[in-house]
Amino acid sequence: MIYDLRGVAHLYRGRAGAVRALDEVTLRVSRGERVALLGPSGAGKSTLLRLLNATLRPTRGALSFEGRDLSALGSGELRAVRRRIGTIFQHPSLVPSLTALQNALCGRLGSWSLLRSLRALVVPAREDVRAALAALEPVGLSGKAAARADELSGGQQQRVAIARVLVQDPEVVLADEPFASLDPGLTVQLADLLFAVTERRTLVAAMHDVDLALQRFQRVVGVRGGRVVFDVPAAEVSPELLQQLYAREARRAG
Repeated sequence: MIYDLRGVAHLYRGRAGAVRALDEVTLRVSRGERVALLGPSGAGKSTLLRLLNATLRPTRGALSFEGRDLSALGSGELRAVRRRIGTIFQHPSLVPSLTALQNALCGRLGSWSLLRSLRALVVPAREDVRAALAALEPVGLSGKAAARADELSGGQQQRVAIARVLVQDPEVVLADEPFASLDPGLTVQLADLLFAVTERRTLVAAMHDVDLALQRFQRVVGVRGGRVVFDVPAAEVSPELLQQLYAREARRAG
């Protein structure tokens, strides 16, 4: 068991008071599983992923990573856990003025000191360059290593983001709607790529494309209103479950 969440809640505090983003979430993820999170916008999927990558802590409940309670870990121990978890976002969040290779190298930042990080952006070590080039090859960007990020297309930028995670070499990959801003044809290509490079890793992804989630993931977790409303194998996701999950959005569209 790599993740174990028991009765997890998370509250955001704003000017209007506390907003409950997640409530009573119980979820387990085994090593090597591929789990899709489905649900309408604002359901709490992104907050759940931020809890899983240890950038947020539960307001209530218990969240463990390989049996260790994340809330009980000190800052150094948390950093060590975060190095083992890579995250891909909907927007690649690259540094526009850096090259594809330099952006891929940023996957090592979690394991470098500040001095080495600064040095690597100017004169990277040979082994780091080799690692970045090796990561750019499977994403089809070997020939774009010297290109600035702002010279790349949206699809190419997302490929660099995947390469950055490969350089990090995490055990778990979390993806927050990584294809939502791409056209359908490119979505299929990048989905194939993501699944290929995470073959031996645990993958948890918040998905916008329901069909893609049902076709490619072993298990689907439906999230609505900050709660898990179903957690079943992908083959058992029925039209009735999806209608229940997206009912409010369907009424709005009508």
